[in-house]
Amino acid sequence: MNLFFFFFSLLFSSLFNLSVARGGFPSSINASGVVNGSFAASARHLFADTKVSLAEQVQLKRLEELAKDYMSNSDLENALMSLNRRCSGISRVYSIGKSVQGVPLWVMEISDKPSKEEAEPAFKYIGNVHGDEPVGRELLILLANWLCDNYMKDPLATLIVDNVHLHILPSMNPDGFSLRRRGNANNIDLNRDFPDQFFHMNDDPGAHQPETKAIMRWLEEIRFTASASLHGGALVANYPWDGTENKKKYYYGCPDDETFKYMASIYSRSHHNMSLSEEFPGGITNGAYWYPIYGGMQDWNYLHAGCFELTLEISDDKWPNASELPTLFEYNKMSMLNLVASLVKTGIHGRIFSSDEGKPLSASIAIKGLNSTIHARETLADYHRLLVPGGKYEVIATMPGYKSRSTSIMLGEEAMTVDFVMDPVITPINSFLQRGWSCSLPGPHLEVFFILVLVLVSVFLCFLLKRRVVLNYPKQRQAKRSVLGV
Repeated sequence: MNLFFFFFSLLFSSLFNLSVARGGFPSSINASGVVNGSFAASARHLFADTKVSLAEQVQLKRLEELAKDYMSNSDLENALMSLNRRCSGISRVYSIGKSVQGVPLWVMEISDKPSKEEAEPAFKYIGNVHGDEPVGRELLILLANWLCDNYMKDPLATLIVDNVHLHILPSMNPDGFSLRRRGNANNIDLNRDFPDQFFHMNDDPGAHQPETKAIMRWLEEIRFTASASLHGGALVANYPWDGTENKKKYYYGCPDDETFKYMASIYSRSHHNMSLSEEFPGGITNGAYWYPIYGGMQDWNYLHAGCFELTLEISDDKWPNASELPTLFEYNKMSMLNLVASLVKTGIHGRIFSSDEGKPLSASIAIKGLNSTIHARETLADYHRLLVPGGKYEVIATMPGYKSRSTSIMLGEEAMTVDFVMDPVITPINSFLQRGWSCSLPGPHLEVFFILVLVLVSVFLCFLLKRRVVLNYPKQRQAKRSVLGV
């Protein structure tokens, strides 16, 4: 009787709690008898309620058994450190912050010159945003190892290492992984914790979770051209917008909709079977058309950092048996590599300088007809703009104090270099200074020079005024004596 009750409870719970990464979509039971994504819905209540049902206990036990063959957080840290020692010439490991429970959020940078600022695009991969979706963290470690092993051996690996700064954050939510639940230690869904463009939510900077704050600081420090986060529960490449103005479900594209579809298709077409999806034509989808969410990381990246981010659902099963991980890596490997390589294989790239002094300018780059702008970096003045190949574009560079520059290009299948030299706006004062003071002093020194000149002139005028007062004083005194009859 007890055995019958056990299996009945398990079956009922499995059928009731079926879900996927974005929530609310039917799932299935895999060959090993594990419910695909079933734990996501129940995990929201499991640690908050005082009473835990038998079915929920069984689910948690199953995930704990599966997790034995996945890397623990300490295993993950050791794997990164070991890989960094083995490939120290092309990698470095650093932390962008800590989780609620104090676990470091480790990142591995892979480049031929790690930690050095270069005029190259930067890409980031983020895994394990949701604690109960661990496939991404495993695949990203395998990706880092593959690049390390194949640098200077495989052309694609060499292209990426030599021309891109790749940053890999295997686990954004290590606490959720340890707890076997979707949210972090505070039971907050990190992919709903970012400021939203449509509604006043998550607007208080102090209220964000530590993991969210770490991501936001990270994007202030590094100018990422593009990125992707790895999820589980479906098989599709998702692109902005993720929500709509009225919270209704329909296709809602961002200004760079065509570019995002192109990026998503690169991943989908390179995948073993993602592009063959019957549910998602071509294996890609607009987020708002599929399942609207708000406070998501993807849209925030694009809006606030000019970073083109995709949300990649890489496995129908959220927590598959660990024995399936090598196969999943092979299915996704070329997709992950080709997406990163697209940063240098396509789009437009360039640097921007001033014509008068040759100094780098952090100008804005816009494409006529697209309400989207990116900025060149202040230090190296380099920019990297993703665009769909085969189109004609007018590229416009603007900078306060300088005349705007534009050029029309026909972008082919390969990347194109478009540099700009911008002329300063000549005002009457600047014109006078340029005609009257012909010198070869560089900008900062020239400013100091003029300040010194002004100071000297002021001192000289004060001296003349004082001298005039002193010279006039005897006459004033003589006149006074005459009036008094002295």
